[in-house]
Formats: sequence, C-alpha cells, structure tokens
Amino acid sequence: MRLRSVLATLTAGLAAATCLAAAGPAGARAADPAPASGHACSPAVALDRFSDALDKTTYDGTFVGNLSALAVDRDGSLAALGDRSSLFRLDGRTLRPTGVLALADEKGAPLDSEALVVDRDGTRLVTSETEPSVRRYSRAGMILDRLPVPSSLQVAPAGRATSNLTFEGLTLLPGGRTLLASMEAPLSGDAADIDRFQTWTRTRGGHFRLAAQYGYRADALLGVSEVQATPDGRLLVLERGFTAGVGNTVRLYLADPRRATDTRGVENLTGGPGVRLVGKTLLADLAACPSLGATARQPQPNPLLDNIEGMTVTGRDHAGRLKVLLVSDDNQNPVQTTRFYYLRVRV
Repeated sequence: MRLRSVLATLTAGLAAATCLAAAGPAGARAADPAPASGHACSPAVALDRFSDALDKTTYDGTFVGNLSALAVDRDGSLAALGDRSSLFRLDGRTLRPTGVLALADEKGAPLDSEALVVDRDGTRLVTSETEPSVRRYSRAGMILDRLPVPSSLQVAPAGRATSNLTFEGLTLLPGGRTLLASMEAPLSGDAADIDRFQTWTRTRGGHFRLAAQYGYRADALLGVSEVQATPDGRLLVLERGFTAGVGNTVRLYLADPRRATDTRGVENLTGGPGVRLVGKTLLADLAACPSLGATARQPQPNPLLDNIEGMTVTGRDHAGRLKVLLVSDDNQNPVQTTRFYYLRVRV
C-alpha cells in the first residue's frame, strides 16, 4: 500500500478509542552467492543476496515499481503485482521484465491491487484493498470470478474495515483447496493488535466459498503485509511498519493456524480467554541481516531495509531450507527503492 505512517496512526487511534538460486541480473547491486550457511540474519534465516536491478526502471512504457506481491508461475517465471493495477511477468533467473498486463475491475477502473496467487490452472487470484475484493483473472486479464467477502471485512460504512488496510496478503494452502487472505490492520471493535485471516474452500465447480476465519496478533505498530503457505500447512507471515525519521521495521514469522479458533462468529476479538489466536514464532527481524553493501535514500535501522510487501516461496535448497524471495514497494517515491531479497529459511 502507498500509506507510510498510517499503521502507527491507526494503532494509536484504536488504543485511544521466496529465494531464487541463480545470480541476479546485469546491473544489479547484489552480493556474491552465499556459502551453504548464507549470511545469517538469525539461526533460522540467511540472506544470500539482494538486487536493485528494477529500481526506477520502466518496461513497455509502464513504471516497474509499486510492487506488492510475487508468485511463481507454472513455467518458472515470476508474476509481480504492482499496487496500481500492473501485473508484470519477470524472468525467473534474471528478473528481467518480459511482459506487463493492466488489470481492472468490472467497470474498467484500476485496482489497488495488493496480493496475488497463481492458481494451479494458471489463472490469477488478485486482491484489491479498497472494497476489499478477491477476483480471479485469466492469463489475458479477463475477470472470471469474484469471491464472496464477509460483510464485517468490508470497508466502512458497509463493514468494519479501514480503507487501504484490508487484504494485503494472499496464499493457497498445500493441496490447493484452501485460500487464505490476511487483513493488514484490525477491524473496528477488535483489539488494536489483532488482525483477521479469512479463508475460502474450493468447491467442486472450481469456485471458492467462505470458510474459517482466524485472529492473528501482530507486533505493536506493525501490520501484516504478506502471508505465504509452507509445504506443511503453516504460514510465513511478513509484518512491516514505518516510523518517520527512523525507517522500516520488517519481521518474518512462522505461524500456525491449524489449532486456532474459527472466529467467524466472534464479533469483537479482544485477545481474551476463549479464543485461541494463530500461534507465531519469530524467524528473523530483517534489521539484523547483514547489509551486504546496500544503501538507503532515507533513514533506516539497516540500509538494506525498505517497504517490503511481497513474498513468495520458490523452492528448497539442498539442505531442505525454503528459498524465499521478497520485494519492496517503492511507492514510486524517489527516496525509496524497489529491492529483491533472496532468503533461505529453515522452518
């Protein structure tokens, strides 16, 4: 999303009331490939390298930036979603753009497109956080379906959600039957640090129907910017925030929704007894990663950091660690950077 300090403002108001193995592209600011142990960010996470190759570039007349989501396509290429309705196709090895598609809603208007899943048939499931919505698109960009959204998750006054703080993450769980979307910020009436995760179950006709909902407690002043399923059904959860004059906070968690309470019938999530929230374990605070020579155009706790919003799992390495690729959303802002991060994650 394009808002920078809105998470801190919202939280205060409520209280008061995936890694590729190949080398980066030519021109990338990237470290040499890491040894087997990688450049440790924590005991569970290693940073292999990063790439700024796409920063402030254009492709076919379209700005290559504002990137909020990543997904691996069936042919090994990358789909990269910009939050201003642009869906890019990137070479999976070099990151070089090879195509771009403009998405739109049913009236032809652009989306505030934030999260992406490439389904098993190659169609694209895309969230927009203004309503919010989840639409299915063909590879050519035609709308094929629109998923139901609970009334409470809709933006006020229709529901209890805050505009631009809704479906920021999306992932398909192993087996392909369950889709999960993460809200970026709490609903009105919920505790100031509890976000909702909404799921859908695939029907025999290939559509999705509403299913379980869960509560997830985010760290203070942080919101959930992305979720990705692990092969065993757990979740990688990216939490992110921004403080003016300080910079970004970005933390990677391993979360397990499998024993959490279904909160569809719980009007107000307060964190009290009787509701089991999604359990989470910190994998790494990315400020602790080695900077590897990265530079920042604004204050940051680590010059490596920026507004990281996109994440996808691209495979496993020889040691069984997940290869995870992250990307930052530069908001088309001259003091921010479009940066890709190549991680190895032990879960």
